[in-house]
Amino acid sequence: MVFTLGTGLALLIATGVGNANAMVAPPRGLAGPSLSGGAGLGLTGQVLPGTSRSDLEAVAVAHLSERAPRPASVLGPLHKLLQADLFVIAPTTLPSSVAAAVQRLHGVVAVQQLEAARLDVNGKLTAVLGVDPSAFRAFAARPTADSSALWQNVAAGGVAVSYTMSKLDNLPLGRPLRVTGRQVEQLPVAGLGTVGIGGVDAVISDAVASSLGMPADNAIVISAPHADLNSLMQKVQKLLPHGAAVAPLVAQSPTSGTPVTSGQAGLAGTATTDGPGLTNAEVIAFLTAAESRLGMEYVWGGDGPFVFDCSGLVQWSLAQAGVVMPRVAAEQALTGPQVPVSRLEPGDLLFYHTDPTAPDYISHVAIYLGHGEMLQAPETGEDVEIVPAWFGSEFAGAVAVYPRVAAAVAGETAG
Repeated sequence: MVFTLGTGLALLIATGVGNANAMVAPPRGLAGPSLSGGAGLGLTGQVLPGTSRSDLEAVAVAHLSERAPRPASVLGPLHKLLQADLFVIAPTTLPSSVAAAVQRLHGVVAVQQLEAARLDVNGKLTAVLGVDPSAFRAFAARPTADSSALWQNVAAGGVAVSYTMSKLDNLPLGRPLRVTGRQVEQLPVAGLGTVGIGGVDAVISDAVASSLGMPADNAIVISAPHADLNSLMQKVQKLLPHGAAVAPLVAQSPTSGTPVTSGQAGLAGTATTDGPGLTNAEVIAFLTAAESRLGMEYVWGGDGPFVFDCSGLVQWSLAQAGVVMPRVAAEQALTGPQVPVSRLEPGDLLFYHTDPTAPDYISHVAIYLGHGEMLQAPETGEDVEIVPAWFGSEFAGAVAVYPRVAAAVAGETAG
C-alpha cells in the first residue's frame, strides 16, 4: 500500500492506498498584465475584494466546549517552529529506541513520533496524522502552529483539516465527519489549518488515532534544517527495522545542499546538464492532451482520464507525451528551473499560493499556453478551462519542465 505525504515521500503503511493532495485554483477574475510588455517575475496583483493581509494569517477554529473532551494532556505553549525535513514510516510500531538513535545523529535538531495512515474520511481516503498536539504543532505552518485554539480542539477529540480539503469538500467548522478505522467515529471539524506537510489533509490526537486503530508510533518526523539530507537519510535507514523507510519532505539544492522551500517555484541550482527541457514534439503532445480535457469536471484527487484536479491534469497530460511527473503541485514545482515571466514559453508550468493557512506552500498549478493564456483544472463545481494567465499576489513563479529532473522527483515519490 502506498501513501504519499509530500515532496519525495511515498512510503509503505498498513492502512489504505495513496490519494492525491488537494489543490485549489487562483482567485477568479484577477487576470494579470499582458506579457507583451515584457514584465518580469516581480509583477504584483490585487488581493481579492474584502480580503486583507491579516486575513491570510487567520486560522479558522470551531468551539467544541459543548463536546465532552477525550482524556488529553493540557496543551503546551509553542516555543519555536521546527522545519519538517524527513519522514520515517513503518507498517507497525517503531521502538522508541529508534527515535532516540535518530535524535543522536549529527545535524538532527528534533524528532517526534506520531501515527500515520490513510483513513476513510467522509468516503475519501485521506492522509491522517495522529499526534501529540503540544509537541507536533511546532512542525506545522506558522499560522496553524500559532493557533492554540485549533490544537486545543484537536486535543479535545476534533479533527483539524486542511484549508483546501475544507474548501473543496465544503466542510463547515464543527460539522461531524465520518472517519472509518477499526471502528467508525463521528469527529467534529475542529479547525482549518494546513500542517505544511504536503498531502496530509487531516490531523487528530494520538488518543483518537488509538481508538481508530492506527498503528501506534509508526512514524517519525525529523527536523534537520542544516544537514545534508541525502547523507542523513542513509544513516537513518540503517537504524530502521525491516519494512520501514525514510524520505525527504523538502528538496535541497543539488549544488549547495541547502533546503529549497516550497514557497517558490523552480529547483535552485538546476544546471543545463540537468536538461534538456521538453522537445517540440513533447510540448505539442502535452498541450494537445491537456486541451483535449477542456470541459471535463474538476474532482479533488482526480488524475484522469475524465476527472482531474490541477496537478492531476498536469501529470496526466505530460504522461501522454511520455514525460513522468510527480503527483502534487509542490513537487511539480521542483521539476526544472524557474523561468522569468518575460521568457515564458508554451508548456511551462505556472504555480500559485492559494492556502491562507500555509501562505508559503505551493498549492495550485496551471499550464501556460502562450499568448497570455493558461489552462487549468480550477476547483470543485468547475471544469477544465482556458483563462488569462494570472500573475497576481499569489503567483509563486513559473518552471520549465526538465524531464530528467521530473523523473527523478517522481522516482523519489514512488519510493
